[in-house]
Amino acid sequence: MTAAPLRSVVPPYLLRAIADAPTDAFPRATPAARTALASLDAVQAPKTRSLRAPRTATAPDASPQRTIADAHGTTTLPGTVVRSEGAPDTGDAAVDEAYAGLGATHAFWLDVFGRVSIDGAGLPLDATVHYGQDYDNAYWDGSRMVFGDGDGEVFTRFTIALDVIGHELTHGVTQYTADLTYQGQSGALNESVSDVFGSLVAQYTAGQTAAEASWLIGEGLFTPAVHGVALRSMRAPGTAYDDPVLGKDPQPATMADYVETDDDAGGVHTNSGIPNHAFFLAATAIGGNAWEGAGAVWWDTLTSAEVTASIDFAGFARVTVSAADARFGSGSQQSVAVADAWRTVGVLD
Repeated sequence: MTAAPLRSVVPPYLLRAIADAPTDAFPRATPAARTALASLDAVQAPKTRSLRAPRTATAPDASPQRTIADAHGTTTLPGTVVRSEGAPDTGDAAVDEAYAGLGATHAFWLDVFGRVSIDGAGLPLDATVHYGQDYDNAYWDGSRMVFGDGDGEVFTRFTIALDVIGHELTHGVTQYTADLTYQGQSGALNESVSDVFGSLVAQYTAGQTAAEASWLIGEGLFTPAVHGVALRSMRAPGTAYDDPVLGKDPQPATMADYVETDDDAGGVHTNSGIPNHAFFLAATAIGGNAWEGAGAVWWDTLTSAEVTASIDFAGFARVTVSAADARFGSGSQQSVAVADAWRTVGVLD
């Protein structure tokens, strides 16, 4: 076992802004601040990451194997199992949204890339809902998804956004493939890969083309009290929210605004805006279904032997260009779009 921080969808800087909000900022500001602090403490604490499941020679069962547990407002995992694979809806929105989201994510990986569950070997998909009291986050802990209900002032329940479920489960996919180190640029790539495929899960499920997609991450998570539309924007990093209490979305879109910081494992949630924007530019330039164009290139890259755990933006970008050449042909429209995207964000010359 090795220690690793939680892979959470809400960044520490946003939780800190909620915790530091003045007492009259929200209708129930004290509870919001309290739950944000609890969420921040959990995100920053080291956790034990599960080791990779052993591979077997037999073909895995391609059907999803989902189990949803209820923590009943505690922080004890896994909680009580309330829905297993094949069982009908429970009437609990969080339970049923988690079940559906795990299924949609499983279907995406299987249908698009032929990958059976997040480890490629049929790993059961487990999740816990109603975690903590008004818990302001969702995370992947190395073996299961965990969802908070939100505080009701800043955040709604975290099962509401399919791209968030796809994002967190993609941390599991990355864990079983490139295992990108969660620090600095490799950590920002880890977060970006989760945003990329989380968005693609939502696009695939909705049948949206690259031109039709919103390219927002966590759309619908904010309550109407917040001046913002989502946690992040891949189309326009830095524009997802601009709130008098929470501040402005700090994500840069290009290397010119790269943030040097020791916070958040070297700014993994902040600087992920740069590779996020590169993917958006490549996907929309290629057109059509993003999972068939830029998504396929990013998947080839994530599973390439050339991608080391500590790879930086430039190294990852070069592998994507090589992957686009290999899949679509050198000089192809797809390959040119990928290279141009990385040049536009200032990663490649």
